Amino acid sequence: MSRYVLDAFSLIAVIQDEPGAARVQELLDGADRGEHELYMSVVNLGEVIYTIWKRRGAGSAQQTLAAFDQLPVKAFDADRDLSLYAAALKASYRVGYADCFAAALAQRENAAIVTGDPDFRQVEGLIAVEWLPAT
Repeated sequence: MSRYVLDAFSLIAVIQDEPGAARVQELLDGADRGEHELYMSVVNLGEVIYTIWKRRGAGSAQQTLAAFDQLPVKAFDADRDLSLYAAALKASYRVGYADCFAAALAQRENAAIVTGDPDFRQVEGLIAVEWLPAT
C-alpha cells in the first residue's frame, strides 16, 4: 500500500482549486477506497488553518478544519521524536520549520511527500517527493 504525506501546499491546492488539486483529490479518493494511506502533521495542518484564516477569515478557517476532519487523512501529533527529527532537519537544511515536520513524518512513515513547494528540493535525497505543479 502506498503512503503519502500531505504538506500545507497540497491541501491548500485542493481547498483553493489551484494547480495540483486534481492529483491531491485523486489521492483522497484513493484513500477512501483503501488504495493507499494519507498522513499529515498537525503542524502542517496548523499552517493550512492560519493561511486560510489570513486569506478568508476565521469562519473559513473553522470550515476548513471541519472539512479536514472528514478526510481520509491521519493527522499525526508533533511528539518528541518527530519534533527532534524536524529540528535536526532544520539545522541541516534550508527548509522551513513547518516543512521539516512533513519531511520528518515522511521519513518516519516511509512515505512520499506530495507538494509543489520548492523548499523540499533540499531534502529530496532523503525522502521521496511527488511534485505538484507550482502555483
